[in-house]
Amino acid sequence: MTDASPAAPPARPDLGPQTEVLARLAADIPDDRLEDPTPCEGMAVRHLLGHLIGLTVAFRDAARKDLGATTGTDPNSAPLPDLGPGWREELARELPQLADAWNDPAAWEGDTQAGGVTLPGAVAGRVALNELVLHGWDLARATGRHYQPDEEALHVSYELVAATPDGPAREGMFGPPVTVPEDAPLLDRVVGLSGRDPGWTPPEG
Repeated sequence: MTDASPAAPPARPDLGPQTEVLARLAADIPDDRLEDPTPCEGMAVRHLLGHLIGLTVAFRDAARKDLGATTGTDPNSAPLPDLGPGWREELARELPQLADAWNDPAAWEGDTQAGGVTLPGAVAGRVALNELVLHGWDLARATGRHYQPDEEALHVSYELVAATPDGPAREGMFGPPVTVPEDAPLLDRVVGLSGRDPGWTPPEG
């Protein structure tokens, strides 16, 4: 049975449920899995987790309109992110702060900045939620976990990836779309539209 047609998400989606999904997913990753490959080319699990911490802080600051180094750095031009010794506590602390920051209606108003790009707050909040959905899938696939994102967050992701046209905007966020059957589950369609192969599994050996 496949998902129903995606419903229109609310004007100000709640990031809280998806941050909780991601926090549970990351909480018990053993240290011996940190070097495992992920669907993100060139990134091991440790780099993906480092990226998650960085984007969580950046989009928290974007919501608060606290613009500076955290919001003004293009992640594609920065060194490969890595983890510090207290990464578990850091991620567990920052994820709820991200959700709380976007619970403020003012976060969705006016312009802000993320990844060195100025964009409307209403778009930035959706980009943040989409990052949590997609990287949750990346992390689950890399570590062999079951993954079910928050339903509302998944619909936000679908709306965003489906509406992003080809060109520089898409190239900066997603890879070339991977063809997925129209009747595939919504998560597979979102993953494919983002440029990932829904059938990805870690290489053997």
